[in-house]
Amino acid sequence: MKVAVVGATGMVGEVMLQVLEARNFPITQLLLVASERSVGKTLNFKGQPHTVIGLEAAVAAKPDLALFSAGGQTSLDWAPRFAAVGTTVVDNSSAWRMDKNIPLIVPEINAEVLQPTDKIIANPNCSTIQMLVALGPIHKKYGISRLVISTYQSITGTGVKAVQQLENEYKGASGEMAYPYPIHRNALPHCDVFQEGGYTKEELKLVNETHKILGDDTIGITATAVRIPVVGGHSEAVNVQLKTSFEVIDLQKLLHQSAGVVVQDQPETNTYPMPIYAAGKDAVFVGRIRRDFSQDNTFNIWIVSDNLRKGAATNTIQIAEYLHQKGWI
Repeated sequence: MKVAVVGATGMVGEVMLQVLEARNFPITQLLLVASERSVGKTLNFKGQPHTVIGLEAAVAAKPDLALFSAGGQTSLDWAPRFAAVGTTVVDNSSAWRMDKNIPLIVPEINAEVLQPTDKIIANPNCSTIQMLVALGPIHKKYGISRLVISTYQSITGTGVKAVQQLENEYKGASGEMAYPYPIHRNALPHCDVFQEGGYTKEELKLVNETHKILGDDTIGITATAVRIPVVGGHSEAVNVQLKTSFEVIDLQKLLHQSAGVVVQDQPETNTYPMPIYAAGKDAVFVGRIRRDFSQDNTFNIWIVSDNLRKGAATNTIQIAEYLHQKGWI
């Protein structure tokens, strides 16, 4: 299949290429696409050099599949143009997620809503993806009534500029700032842009995307998103109130059996998920599963995943794999 990676020179684009190679995705022709300032650069894929091309040239090539990770405005401007020439677009930006006509997909949870006529498909926010891989099976069995979410998010979610800021601060060097404050030895309760009501876009994504993916607007959800000086992945502490009673051991068993989930929950041996272990892996790691004795039918869970892999590149490619298995691309 002819595949275009749009935003190939960015952090997520680079990881997409790694995941495409690792999963041996069926590619007959690979188009590496980026902005005009990157056209002509050379990137390697499977040991072979590929020259970066522009968006106009990529549309003219009519790829079967385009994996987008080039920012929301680029997706709004160009995804419809790719779709118009018959390309199926899987978009990693926030541009299309809440469009009622565009499916928002975590393959382990709601791939069944996809149709062969879907030409633009949205990849959810990284924090939403990892949370729902863990909580989707629990919602299906028990029903979730409320979520209280606290995230501890990697600087890689912001991009190369944030990584450079942290590296500069480690060295005591001055440089361009991705954040309004230092991130080294700090925690910023500020992910994305503040909105009316005092929540950030990141916090509202956890609310709105969860409702859409699970198909249940009745779940009460509140979130606080925090940026921390970690490179390997996002962590989440989630307080989950269920509609029915449960036993902790049954939750653990269910998660052991759930696709894409690795349970690391042995406090007696200090076994629990951490970003340092999740980095470079595709799974969602869960642990610290324990009853909340202050509320009926409620438990706490700790969820960790590499935000550039399952939270972005891997989920995007898993959507494409599902479409290919169905024979739709």
